[in-house]
Amino acid sequence: MIQAPLVSSAASRCAPQAGGGGSIGRRPRPSAGPGNGPGTNPGTSPGTNPGTSPGTSPGTGQGVGRPASALLADPTGRPGLPLPVLEAALVFAWSSGFVGLRFAADHAPVFLSVFWRCVVVALALLPWAARELARMPPAALRRQAAIGLLAMAGYLAGVAQGIALGVPAGLAALMADLLPIGTALMAAVLARRPPDARVWLGLAAGLAGVVLVARGALAWGDAPRWAYGLPLLGMLSLAAATVWQKRAQAAPVGLAAGLCLQCAVSAPVFAGLVLAQGGSLMPVASAGFAMAVLWTAGLSTLGGYGLYWICLARGTPTRVASVLYLSPAVTLAWAWAMFGEPLSWAMLLGAAVSACGVWLVVRGERG
Repeated sequence: MIQAPLVSSAASRCAPQAGGGGSIGRRPRPSAGPGNGPGTNPGTSPGTNPGTSPGTSPGTGQGVGRPASALLADPTGRPGLPLPVLEAALVFAWSSGFVGLRFAADHAPVFLSVFWRCVVVALALLPWAARELARMPPAALRRQAAIGLLAMAGYLAGVAQGIALGVPAGLAALMADLLPIGTALMAAVLARRPPDARVWLGLAAGLAGVVLVARGALAWGDAPRWAYGLPLLGMLSLAAATVWQKRAQAAPVGLAAGLCLQCAVSAPVFAGLVLAQGGSLMPVASAGFAMAVLWTAGLSTLGGYGLYWICLARGTPTRVASVLYLSPAVTLAWAWAMFGEPLSWAMLLGAAVSACGVWLVVRGERG
């Protein structure tokens, strides 16, 4: 999500934030075959299934060979954390993106910061991801690369470039905050089944809360008309990645491998945008730039996108996207604590309305 009030202080320099080739961070669970013990099939050793690594325990699919991210994302919740806890952590991490980008705004162009953020994450995860990536079929690599381009490059570049061309930051933020509605529409069309009425009511309430939070930053600008479509395209890009990732979860990918590949394919896109604007790819030699890159690499990418994919493996696309309605309010808390930016009763009321909307979506998805 884009946090409008925080962006408006540096609208021309800051950019958005805030996560086989299928679901990241999720592994298939063994099933019992006829005439065999739990979690076994004919011709396999006890406690294993074809396609699973040795060391998994019968009937659970959990063992020493299973990555921690897969345990977090297990849909049974064993031994992972409860989904609401993970969603709360997601909102906290996703909201951190603008804080890091604000740090970087006085030191470098936004696309340079995001480029180095992707490079740092890809290199940091490579030791844990290299083996799985080397064994991944070409089709799975292409699928995960495409999801990464949509979720990272498409989303961030669309909204940031819109702001750079003159779309007011508050308006761009509101367009990006249509993500839950865009995700719900895509998921409904592909499933050929409309969501529950409570889901639509919750989505509308959540958006109303976002408008209350960001109303002071909403305005029309002097950007070219076509530029107003860029934030919407960015939002639709992340929505498409969300739905695609969920539908592809029958062929799971480890969290480290998925994020490493997604950052690796997104980095050249941001490098191209930096060079197209006449900039250099050399990092800025300043403590502020280094802090911003490390902040957004750790909290916003590993934390934000990582938790986004983990929550998606355990929840529906609409539910996970709707939780991000809460990120503008949490970003205001970041801004108040770190930069002394004021809070208002309207902002707090908007946060409460968004929270009620998320609750309605969760209830509707369960029903």
